[in-house]
Amino acid sequence: MTEPLQVTIKGVAKRFGTRQVLNGIDLAIQPGQTVALIGPSGGGKSTLLRCINGLTHFDAGEIQVGPHRLCGGSQPPPRETVLRIRRLFGMIFQDFQLFPHLTAVGNIMEAPIHVLGVPRAEARQRALELLARVGLEDRAEAYPRELSGGQKQRVAIARALAMEPRGLLCDEITSALDPELKHEVLGVLEELKADGLALIVVTHELGFARRSADRIFVLDGGRVIEEGPPEQVFEHPQTERARRFFRQVLV
Repeated sequence: MTEPLQVTIKGVAKRFGTRQVLNGIDLAIQPGQTVALIGPSGGGKSTLLRCINGLTHFDAGEIQVGPHRLCGGSQPPPRETVLRIRRLFGMIFQDFQLFPHLTAVGNIMEAPIHVLGVPRAEARQRALELLARVGLEDRAEAYPRELSGGQKQRVAIARALAMEPRGLLCDEITSALDPELKHEVLGVLEELKADGLALIVVTHELGFARRSADRIFVLDGGRVIEEGPPEQVFEHPQTERARRFFRQVLV
């Protein structure tokens, strides 16, 4: 039986030059939860997500992802540890990062073939199944330039799922989309949540966060200033900074 996947973050700090982006972050994400990281721009949300994935090395603290631990300091973590974490959590970016020379199905096949050693025919069949799962079975042979922003993002989600992760890290994946396309992509995330996939989502879509997240963390100035279930955080924030943030955005 697969061991439950928990993420624990203790005292994580990160500085870029003179700017303290993360300042002692502590939080715990329980197995199977959908967690939304929200708050003002520049609060450290995306940097924290990149630290969990091993894309950004942090200065202090530690991050435990299942059985694997990343430690801050002058030495970067072992590449093997980072790769194991990336097998557990796929990451999806706001700018899609699809290979422009590959079709939709080709983008999804690439990692299973070259990283997992999956035979090409098997990888293609799985890729087609994933395209159907995100509602794009008819766009398998389309190149990224032939896809809308929402379609590109759904291909990116399918590509992450092709590695059979146990969770997804989503970094503002609807920020470049118009409202109708945002709805398409958020609908896919809600289906994945219903399937039991763990989701850690950096988002400005507060309606999605309120409706779909099990727990909300509000970040500002590199710190967690508010946390709890959606109804508590949105209806009864405990800090003045969080109350001011919600007054500004919930209009």
